[in-house]
Amino acid sequence: MSRNRHARRGSMILETVMLIPIIVLLLVGMTQIAKFTYTYVELRKVANSVASYLATQQGVDFCNAADPTVAAAISFGLTGTTDNSQPVFVTGLTPDMILIIPERYDKVAQVSGVCSCAITGCDVANGGGEPDYISVSINGYTLQPRIPFLPIDAIPLRPQVKVHFGGV
Repeated sequence: MSRNRHARRGSMILETVMLIPIIVLLLVGMTQIAKFTYTYVELRKVANSVASYLATQQGVDFCNAADPTVAAAISFGLTGTTDNSQPVFVTGLTPDMILIIPERYDKVAQVSGVCSCAITGCDVANGGGEPDYISVSINGYTLQPRIPFLPIDAIPLRPQVKVHFGGV
């Protein structure tokens, strides 16, 4: 009887030792998923800050990347200030990763029942003028998952935000 008890105890230890790597892998995977989710939400906040800042400004030249208002908006999204006096919220995010596209309704497509914002606010051939929406996306930001014994390629995060333009 005592021998049977020792055999059961030994098999429980063996089963526990076999399950520990799986449990550790699951815990590490969950922390990586949380890291990716948190970073994606922060990137969306940056994009939303840039778009909201630009949507309330007047006299912005969206077709000129060197426009001071566009530069101030990108700085505001990255650091929370318009003069870059604070550190960047998301490590590794640079101003050249932020893409700002002014969009306008395509009147021809709208008549045919399709609502399209494919025309940019810089498209003078289609009427030019102020945009209807400001679309801000982040391109080129990648995160490398770190899960032991699983080689995984870096994953690009590409959040995009579109807000209604209210400036004139």
